Amino acid sequence: MSSALSADDLFKIADRAMTASRFRDAEAIYRALSRDADGEVRAEARFRLGLMFASMRRYSAAARSFRNLLDEKPDASRVRLELARVLALMGDEDAARRQLRQAQAAGLPPEVAITVGRFANALRNSHRVGGSLEVALAPDSNINRATKATTIDTVIAPLTLNQDARARPGVGAKLSGEAYGRLPLANGVNLLARGFGQASLYGEGRFNDISTGLSIGPEFRAGTDRFRPAAGLGWRHYGGNLYAGTRSVSLNWLHSQGRRTQFLTDLSIARARYPVNRLQSGMIYDASVAIERGFSAKAGGSLTLSANRQTARDQGYGTASGGIALLLWRDLGAATIYGMASYRHLGSDSRLSLYPNRRSDDYVRIGSGASFRRLAVMGLAPIVRFAYERNRSTVGIYGYRRFSVDAGIIKAF
Repeated sequence: MSSALSADDLFKIADRAMTASRFRDAEAIYRALSRDADGEVRAEARFRLGLMFASMRRYSAAARSFRNLLDEKPDASRVRLELARVLALMGDEDAARRQLRQAQAAGLPPEVAITVGRFANALRNSHRVGGSLEVALAPDSNINRATKATTIDTVIAPLTLNQDARARPGVGAKLSGEAYGRLPLANGVNLLARGFGQASLYGEGRFNDISTGLSIGPEFRAGTDRFRPAAGLGWRHYGGNLYAGTRSVSLNWLHSQGRRTQFLTDLSIARARYPVNRLQSGMIYDASVAIERGFSAKAGGSLTLSANRQTARDQGYGTASGGIALLLWRDLGAATIYGMASYRHLGSDSRLSLYPNRRSDDYVRIGSGASFRRLAVMGLAPIVRFAYERNRSTVGIYGYRRFSVDAGIIKAF
């Protein structure tokens, strides 16, 4: 007579351990069952493990358990809804909304769809503090986005460029991160403060590029809309020196349209000061509208239209530009892959006195990448990205080609 315990027996033992608050014992059993040869047993174990972690407020661990399950069963709507709930509790509203759109794209029973619709409308970013951090190694064919030409045409004579003004390959480290704090003011209204930064660091410090910023403003909702007006300060340092400083006001507006689609509008006005070349100082006006849609439980995409206007003391530095960007992504079990393409045209207000032609640029960027959730260790997931850029310009110094690779890890906290 066999004394081996069945999967059903082990689930019952784990349930009793949970009831007795012996969470380590329950976790050990669920993890063992999550490696079972039977796919249904694995799925049930991961689902119960995620629910247990969520009840313990171990939200990152719960999210990983639900995601591991969805890698094998992307159409499991109940699991996706639990993942959305956990992401909302972690403060990642955008990711929570994305999971809701995927669940709705896969199809839901009518009674569940009504509940999900209410959840989507009421979803609010209630996490008081949080942030994200990404670290990557970044080989780059053109770290200073400069021309390969040795000379450029000017109204006087061809100008010979020194090494620092020409394309330089290199390997650097890229860091980017964000931290936020939220103070409730009233029902559905918060005061949101954010700090953010990104840096490209190289062995040759004169090419280091560091941008930082702060913003503060209210966050509130009206029906299916979320509004975030804010005031902010920004700084960009290049080669250790202040390249530009900005003071800005902005509005971020998110509108949900139906069950699978949302629109995201960003508007901003900034006053920019360039200490090194004060002739560039002026106003910057930015506007963009993005539509994001869940195609199915495994795939989605977004289309973004953008416009920019920059004035300057010297009209040669004043520019107007418009662009379009397409992003597509798909879950492939252990990884999420994406592909993107963007185009932007820029024209200057006038010809700079040194160059024979008024500036006119055509910029193209093509990229792809993947994040590997199944290889995550202690909440750190590996990522890899590839990108190619080409800027054609009537002013030679602005034309360049660039190919870059980012390979690193990302952590949300």
